This record gives sequence, structure tokens and C-alpha cells, in this order.
Amino acid sequence: MSYATHANTYREMEVLSASPGQLVVMLYDHLLVTLRRARLVMDSSNPELRGTLLEKARNVVAELLSTLDVEAGGEVARNLSGLYTFFFGELVDLALKPDVARMDRVTVMIGELRDAFAQAAATPAEAFA
Repeated sequence: MSYATHANTYREMEVLSASPGQLVVMLYDHLLVTLRRARLVMDSSNPELRGTLLEKARNVVAELLSTLDVEAGGEVARNLSGLYTFFFGELVDLALKPDVARMDRVTVMIGELRDAFAQAAATPAEAFA
């Protein structure tokens, strides 16, 4: 069995055994890696790669948006919906008009949300009761 096969099996088991909060953190981690890769090619002469990476990032944001339960999540879910919609629009604009400073601002905001979700996922449920 190859290293790639082992890595994929490990990743699959990690996802299958993760809590919902951990899954959200994994999505954020994937989003941040993709944004950092897109940032590296932002000024390059490879707009196709930049576009592909930003499309992947938009797909992750769309997944985060589609998993929100506004009824159960109330105001927090509505606020997250607004943020995810903002991020999606920024990523569309960045694909058309590359701007490193704007990309950095979006990445920082997403990183802060990721850290907040990671902290919440690590907090025992009893602390919220």
C-alpha cells in the first residue's frame, strides 16, 4: 500500500470519527490552505491556477453556508450566513480582479473564525449548558 493510500485512509477515518464542530474546523483548515495557495499565485502569470484555487475556496464557503441551520442557530447562524455570503462575493471578485491586500484581509477574517470554531469544538458541551 502506498503512502498516498495510507494518507487517504487516515483522512477518511479522521472525517468519519469527527464531531460536527471538528468537521467545521476541518473545512476552515482546507479553506485556509487553499486561500494561501491562491495567494502564492496571485501575482503570477497563471490566472487559470488562481481561478481554480479560488473556485475551490468558494466551494468550501458554499458548503459552510449550506450547512447552517438558521432555525436552530438563530442570530449566530444568520450572522455567519452574512459573513459566508460576503466571503463568497470577495472570492468571486478576487478571481476577476486580483488584489493581494484584499486576499490577505479575507484570509485573516477566515482564520479568526476558524480559531473561534476550534476553541468551541474543544470546549466540552457541559460548558455551554
